[in-house]
Amino acid sequence: MIEIETTEAPATGTGTLVVYARQNEALAGTGAAFWATTGLDWDAVTRTAGFKGKPGNVLDILAPTGITANRLLVLGAGKAPDVTLPTPMNAWTDRGGSLFGKLEAAKATVVDVVLDMAEATPEAIGELAAGLRLRAYKFDRYKAKKPDEDEVAPMRITLHVADKAAADLAIADRGAVAEGTLLARELINEPPNVMGTLELAARAEALAELGVEIETLDEAQMTALGMNALLCVARGSRQPPRLVIMRWNGAAADEQPLAFVGKGVVFDTGGISIKPGLNMEDMKGDMGGSAAVIGLMHALARRKAKVNAIGVVGIVENMPDGNAVRPGDIIRAMSGTTIEIVNTDAEGRLVLADALWYTQDRFKPRLMVDLATLTGAIVVALGVDQAGLFSNRDELATQLLAAGIKANEKLWHMPMGPAYAKIIESRFADIKNSGGRHAGSVTAAQFLARFHNDVPWAHLDIAGVAFGNPANEINTSWGAGFGVALLDRFVRDNFETPS
Repeated sequence: MIEIETTEAPATGTGTLVVYARQNEALAGTGAAFWATTGLDWDAVTRTAGFKGKPGNVLDILAPTGITANRLLVLGAGKAPDVTLPTPMNAWTDRGGSLFGKLEAAKATVVDVVLDMAEATPEAIGELAAGLRLRAYKFDRYKAKKPDEDEVAPMRITLHVADKAAADLAIADRGAVAEGTLLARELINEPPNVMGTLELAARAEALAELGVEIETLDEAQMTALGMNALLCVARGSRQPPRLVIMRWNGAAADEQPLAFVGKGVVFDTGGISIKPGLNMEDMKGDMGGSAAVIGLMHALARRKAKVNAIGVVGIVENMPDGNAVRPGDIIRAMSGTTIEIVNTDAEGRLVLADALWYTQDRFKPRLMVDLATLTGAIVVALGVDQAGLFSNRDELATQLLAAGIKANEKLWHMPMGPAYAKIIESRFADIKNSGGRHAGSVTAAQFLARFHNDVPWAHLDIAGVAFGNPANEINTSWGAGFGVALLDRFVRDNFETPS
């Protein structure tokens, strides 16, 4: 647990005091004044400790003489930024995560952080606070407390800033997005016996408390609409399917909404085309796309974004039983397109097919972006550092790529075209739901391209980045919450109505 506050008052606490030093430079400003009171020789100490002020470097001085704090942490701030270039804000997010990691290792509970560098703008401080919160997140509610484990006190962090009012606004604004990311992580991390279809739908419906308009379609309503592609995935499960529509109205009523669509397969066995048992437990995270959409809608509502946005999540469980869809079955999607099922483990695209068609048909959005842990092929292609981006509009792709860089949730623009579309042609139906191993992530995107009806559209295949990644400065949990910060930045930079 972490508590963050700001003040313009000088740091006089008795806990842990944090100051920053630039690379290959002596301490400056408030940090220099504190150091001087300790009577320590800066050059001698840094030389002995090998401290050069690089990011990640730390000097830990216990019981320093001359100051009230019982611990002085000097952290490396790296080189002074080039004033002719903007400082990447995600560097400040990482700085906040790194700071929390060091404070946690030191078992600090009361902390004062001096932020008097010129580049410590309110926006930068907002990012640092977000990094602190993101790194502090842990999913351990199902682990028993060890007999010798003490109750962990909340870490209370005071940020000493030049402009408290501006910093508080920035922290609240960026904090809304951090909350959305943490919500997405929580949904992904929950076990499948806890986060079933109805439970995931309920978490989306809870956004009504923030002013989000909610509508939930049940199986009968989806049957009446002809959503046979989505429904066929759910046929083998006892858990009922749901389609949850979330509407945030932050702009003029006549402004076309942006639409975000998420795959919500709460557990994926592969159905009749059952997956191997090894690592199947990871398939509790196959609803990572829907988690990102729910987290995004939380963020937009929490910060009262000046935009109209629609979030749509198709929620199912893919299980094998006597009623499950079979390889060889042909179903008719809501759009009227017939689909030959050749692999029941290629189920996410079936869910998205009807969700995308429904969204464009009902809401006439300005654009649609879908997110899905769709293919293992994208992991083979890109690993776990970047998500795959597919789009029918270059401008939209460019906007998303730029947002990904700023949010440090990176995308790589993947190809599409008629040659790939030909691979999913079916002998018996309009298309088949899998083209096999070759270009698997691309043919999956080509499948989805049949259902956007020429609305500007982008598909983000997040199978490699949604869960199970190596720990980094701002995340040590299994679920990453990838996509929330990316799409919030995409909305901010391109579509928010000016005040």
